[in-house]
Amino acid sequence: MTQRRQIIKLASAGAASLALPQMVYAQAYPARTIRYICPWPAGGSTDVVLRVIAESAGKALGATVIVDNKPGAGGMLGANELVNAKPDGYTLSQLPQGVFRIPHMQKTQFDTLKDFTWIACLTGYTFGLVVPANSPFKTLKEYVDFAKANPEKITYGHTGIGTSPHLAMEEFAMKAGIKLTNVPFKGNADNMQAVLGGHVMSASDATGWGVHVDAGKLRLLATYGSKRTKRWPNVQTLDELGYRTVSDSPFGVCGPKGMDAALVKTIHDAFKKTLDDPAVQAVFEKYDQSVIYLNTEAYTKFARDSFASEKLLIEKLGLAGKG
Repeated sequence: MTQRRQIIKLASAGAASLALPQMVYAQAYPARTIRYICPWPAGGSTDVVLRVIAESAGKALGATVIVDNKPGAGGMLGANELVNAKPDGYTLSQLPQGVFRIPHMQKTQFDTLKDFTWIACLTGYTFGLVVPANSPFKTLKEYVDFAKANPEKITYGHTGIGTSPHLAMEEFAMKAGIKLTNVPFKGNADNMQAVLGGHVMSASDATGWGVHVDAGKLRLLATYGSKRTKRWPNVQTLDELGYRTVSDSPFGVCGPKGMDAALVKTIHDAFKKTLDDPAVQAVFEKYDQSVIYLNTEAYTKFARDSFASEKLLIEKLGLAGKG
C-alpha cells in the first residue's frame, strides 16, 4: 500500500512538473519582442498605420512590438510566415483582403480558414482612383469615355494581383464596360512613385495618395467607400456615380492557428486598447480610416463570410483559377 501511495505521489508530481512550464509561460507573456508583420513596403500607408498601432499595443502589453515589412506577392507574405510560426504570440501579422481572394485564383501556401487565428479587426482603408495633376482626365466620366474609345490604353497601378485596389478597379471596369491595363506594384509607396513619375496614367490605392492630392500633385477622381469621405467631401464614390462598387478591406491583427485562448484574449485586449490612443486616432484621421472593430469571434465569422463572398466576385470577374 505504501508503495502504491508513493507511485501515485510521484505520478502527481510528474504531472505538475509537466503543467508548470505552460503555467509559467502563460504568466510570463510577453517575455520578449513581438513581431508584427506588415506585408507591404516601408513608408506606405499601411506601414505607417501598423507602426503606430504596434507602438501603442506594446505599451499596453509592456513589451516591444516591432513591425517587420515583408512586401510582395500581393500582400500574402505575412500569411505565408504565419503558417510556419509557433502559436506563442510572438509572431503576428496583418492579413489583407487578398487572403480571401487569391486562394480562389491560384495555389497558395496557406488555407485561409484553417491556418490563422483572427484575433481582432481594428480599421479599414479608404480607396480611391487618382491621376497626375497634369492628366487630361478631370473627371471619372472623361476617364471612362477615353477608355471606351481606347481599350487597354489607360494604365493603372495597384498594390498587387488580387488586392482590393486591383479587384475594385476590375469590378468598376466591368460595370463601366471598359478595358484597362493593370500594373502591379509591391505596395503603396511604389505605386505612388510610379503615378507621380508618370510611369502609369492612374493609380488605384489606399489613401497614401492623400498628401499628394492635398498638395495638388494628384487629382482624386473617385473613392470606393459606401459614402463620401470627410476629408474630400466633394469627391463622389464609385457607387454614387452608378458603378455599384464598394470596397474598404477591414484589417487588424492575426496569429498562427492553435493559439491558446487566454493568449489570444491578452493580445486582443491590448490591440483593442490602441483604438482609444490619440496617436492611433490621429494616424487614422491622416489616412481617412475609420475604426472597424470586431472581436475574435466576430472577426473569425467575417473571415468565413468574406472567403465565400470573394469567391463569387472572383468568378464573376472571370479570374478564378488564374495566376
